[in-house]
Amino acid sequence: MSFENYFPLWNDLNTAQKKLISDNLITQEVKKGTIIHNGNLDCTGLLLVKSGQLRTYILSDEGREITLYRLFDMDMCLLSASCIIRSIQFEVTIEAEKDTDLWIIPAEIYKGIMKDSAPVANYTNELMATRFSDVMWLIEQIMWKSLDKRVASFLLEETSIEETNELKITHETIANHLGSHREVITRMLRYFQGEGLVKLSRGKITILDSKRLKTLQRS
Repeated sequence: MSFENYFPLWNDLNTAQKKLISDNLITQEVKKGTIIHNGNLDCTGLLLVKSGQLRTYILSDEGREITLYRLFDMDMCLLSASCIIRSIQFEVTIEAEKDTDLWIIPAEIYKGIMKDSAPVANYTNELMATRFSDVMWLIEQIMWKSLDKRVASFLLEETSIEETNELKITHETIANHLGSHREVITRMLRYFQGEGLVKLSRGKITILDSKRLKTLQRS
């Protein structure tokens, strides 16, 4: 499908606005591991994922990462155009978790249309509210959920995304998603293995008991 089919506001734009976007739209094909947006060093623009998977995360002064949210087919990200919203004061990094095809509406183009279009402005506010809810959910998880529950939730989420119980993922990657240390995640996974929940092998985690992981997640 074309950009017009993916962009939810296309029919709310006038002819001039549609032409402005079409004339300036950037198409990118990025490989897994590519950094698409790097904090305040970039004002990339509005991202719209055609296919693939992106990860948005923040980085501490000590170099620890924590995932804020992920983007999948037809998802949009506005934090990559944070320069158009002055109230956004924190830096995020956006990385391709898989080979990804995406469109980018340059920040200045989107900003100009947002000023002139009430539907675009309203949708932008809704999008920001959704991402704010994602971040608040994450804070709640960090503050009130123990690490074993967070690891269980992450493993279950991964099996849903990848549609398999055999996850090709490292302990370091899980630590980066959860804002923890690799050694801590390794100890937790070994505990899970001892309880018969998972099986560990080099670069792979096999889920053996999804039902008990779900029980742990909810407990």
